[in-house]
Amino acid sequence: MTTYGAGVPLSYETPQFPALYWPVRATPGEAKYLYFLGDIYRYTLYWTLITFVAAHACVATWAVLMQFASATQRRKYLNSSQGRELSAKNRKLLGENPIGETLSWVWIVPVVYIVIGASEALLAGSLVGLVLGAVYNAGYFRMSTWTPLLWGVINMLVLVVSSFRIQGGL
Repeated sequence: MTTYGAGVPLSYETPQFPALYWPVRATPGEAKYLYFLGDIYRYTLYWTLITFVAAHACVATWAVLMQFASATQRRKYLNSSQGRELSAKNRKLLGENPIGETLSWVWIVPVVYIVIGASEALLAGSLVGLVLGAVYNAGYFRMSTWTPLLWGVINMLVLVVSSFRIQGGL
């Protein structure tokens, strides 16, 4: 294989995203590699965006389901014999149509979560992608297309772990 510069093959073309291959006993030529800073940065940013948005979408889905569960409980209570005996003021506080009222605002939750997740991913993916690209280029290494995926998952796991309060000492 003929190369130029820092070991980049002459026939090198940036692989199409995601370019993942089965790494166990990969046949020769099947493995895909990244050589340039721009490619490493882009792949890391894309995978970080995907993992962050997926994690935030799961959390937003859970939040929406909890709001609907609460609205369903309020509706059951209002339709029960105890709920019918409430004064008009107290019934108004619980809402006349809890599920309809919840539907009017609950769609905002996933939108806000995904926007926040994407902005966090933009920052984390940019920093990690640039550092990874700089390190790999400084060492004249080639990067497997699996490495940006793993760093995207690591970024997401760091976000999850940092969301917990750590109490006590080791």
